[in-house]
Amino acid sequence: MFKKLLIAALIAAPMCLQAQTLKIGAINPQEIFEVMPESATAKNTLQTAQDKYAAQAKPLQEEYEKKVKEFQALSDSKAADATLEAKIKEIQELETRIQNFQQTAQQDLQKQQETLMAPIQKKLQEAIQQVGAEGGYAAILYSDMLLYRGAQVEDLTAKVKAKLGIK
Repeated sequence: MFKKLLIAALIAAPMCLQAQTLKIGAINPQEIFEVMPESATAKNTLQTAQDKYAAQAKPLQEEYEKKVKEFQALSDSKAADATLEAKIKEIQELETRIQNFQQTAQQDLQKQQETLMAPIQKKLQEAIQQVGAEGGYAAILYSDMLLYRGAQVEDLTAKVKAKLGIK
């Protein structure tokens, strides 16, 4: 019986020692991403594109509002049904053009965002991996997603910022 306990203790000892040396880090990548200079440049580029599309959409919207007012004036004046139907068709065609424009603009903005943000996210991920490898961490977790954080979990946000040259 004593031998079995001794063998179990000898088997468990290395596991206990290994568990004590396990290093876990936590990081807030969103905080880092927001202060990266590349992120601000990408946001400015996206805002410029969004403003351009808004400027292009404005005349379409004004034309739509004008046609709706014309239709309301015609319907108040008891215009002929054929005239009202023609105005309705014009308004519907314009609505379709506006919807197509908005959809195309949204798709383009999404594509631009993906294109601009991908290298920034890759750079951040590489910095996280370098900090993890240099520090010998077994895992680096998102600090926002931790339900419990013990004292042995190290916040690596500042180290990753330093790796990226951010203060």
